[in-house]
Amino acid sequence: MITAALEEREHYLNASYGLKSWLLTKDHKRIALLYLGTITLFFALGGLFATMIRIELLTPQPDLVSSETYNKLFTMHGVIMVFLFLVPSIPATLGNFFLPIMIGAKDLAFPKLNLLSWYLLVAGGLCTLGAMFAGGVDTGWTFYTPYSSTYSNTYVIATALGIFIAGFSSILTGLNFIVTVHRMRAPGMTWFRLPLFVWSNYATSLIMVLGTPVLAVTILLVGCERLFHIGIFDPALGGDPVLFQHMFWFYSHPAVYIMVLPGMGVVSELVATFSRKRVFGYGFVAFSSVAIAVLGFLVWGHHLFVSGQSVYAGMVFSFLSYFVAVPSAIKVFNWTATLYKGSISYDTPMLYAFGFIGLFTMGGLTGLFLAALGIDVHVTDTYFVVAHFHYIMVGGTLMAYLGGMHYWWPKMTGRMYPEGWAKLSALVVFLGFNLTFFPQFVLGYLGMPRRYHVYPPEFQVLHVMSTAGASVLAVGYLMPLVYFLWSLRYGKLAPANPWGATGLEWQTSSPPPTHNFEEPPVVTHEAYDFAALLEEAQVG
Repeated sequence: MITAALEEREHYLNASYGLKSWLLTKDHKRIALLYLGTITLFFALGGLFATMIRIELLTPQPDLVSSETYNKLFTMHGVIMVFLFLVPSIPATLGNFFLPIMIGAKDLAFPKLNLLSWYLLVAGGLCTLGAMFAGGVDTGWTFYTPYSSTYSNTYVIATALGIFIAGFSSILTGLNFIVTVHRMRAPGMTWFRLPLFVWSNYATSLIMVLGTPVLAVTILLVGCERLFHIGIFDPALGGDPVLFQHMFWFYSHPAVYIMVLPGMGVVSELVATFSRKRVFGYGFVAFSSVAIAVLGFLVWGHHLFVSGQSVYAGMVFSFLSYFVAVPSAIKVFNWTATLYKGSISYDTPMLYAFGFIGLFTMGGLTGLFLAALGIDVHVTDTYFVVAHFHYIMVGGTLMAYLGGMHYWWPKMTGRMYPEGWAKLSALVVFLGFNLTFFPQFVLGYLGMPRRYHVYPPEFQVLHVMSTAGASVLAVGYLMPLVYFLWSLRYGKLAPANPWGATGLEWQTSSPPPTHNFEEPPVVTHEAYDFAALLEEAQVG
């Protein structure tokens, strides 16, 4: 796959070809590729479940699967996509690969822990998939008690164990990133010279380290109640099911920012590079990432507006939910200001950045509807929530992930991809996504409950539109997989800096050397200093 032109010099791909060297590697770049292959498989499997769900919903009657099987389908779709794909997607792949290079380090602070974190994700995934093949789980990805802890007769413990193990992968990755950013920055790389992608992954790491243990304890308690019938969440045993919701959402709402914050960092890089300008209000954008991480821990209660929570608590959480939107809005406004009068080039990564901004804004604005007590009572547990969540997670995180993959693919592989096909895929993904999920806002407002596979006939047209959109979306996701693999053999050789970008990762060769840099770098410029880059090019 790697031609002689690339083999002439030393880099991380040609250091050794043995499988053992990959499975025991401590090189953060190779580990990032291991993550990339793993989560791609998880994404394909989660997408298969989504396809079966959409086919079932083509008609109002249960023509494809039974009620029990449908419950298992949407549960496994949610579990795999959230815990095994979206949470590790950007930090474990692009973050693992580029965070050390961006700060001028040779590797992450704890290379062995980095490899262990991949093995933990694989082990957690295999445990979850084992439960799926054994019969699946039907509780929904939120595992609401007391159904999950007492009454469900499916493989709850095996699935929960898989999530428990995978959670330690997130904790170790977050710990590694935090120590690396604090201790291994190159000379001259001050905090306010850090790329915004590093800031976003640093803030994400704080959530991983502080929030994931809460989920681990919650899942452990569900297992204890299920195995030993200890009264924790089941009212029949003296427990409190609302306690589970408090504990679960204390992690799971910040987990939304684990998924989307790294994507925001990617978009900051793309907007700066393809508008040829320093990000407007760099300090505000950087601190808004930390503000999102902090405030994200204060809004979990808006998931409990209809769960018996007091009206006073609901009002407080409603206010905080509106307040947490402020740092996200700062990012969107500052990206827009950066684009203003910029020298914008519409390369594929920038198209994905535009898609992210549009879809994330739609998701964020509809989140304000859910943060309002009166409206939330009406649309709770309807397809409005499904659409909102997917606009944030799929429209946000996945668009940013694809944008980052297209942006850094030449650096990772030393190969360029076909730009025309890439632009077409970006357009297909955007159109397919909106056709899939926008009708679900209407369905939810009209009262269509989520998790139901039998529905009144008057909803069928909107469901048919959504399923048609999912078909288009699937084609859009398959296209990058095809031309990325094609580019490994037939793509043009990539220069060190194909986009004319700033940042240390573009000052090393494509693909990078095993130790990232031929000589230790020294940082002398602010982040996104395109004027300095132009001066250096003229001098050269």
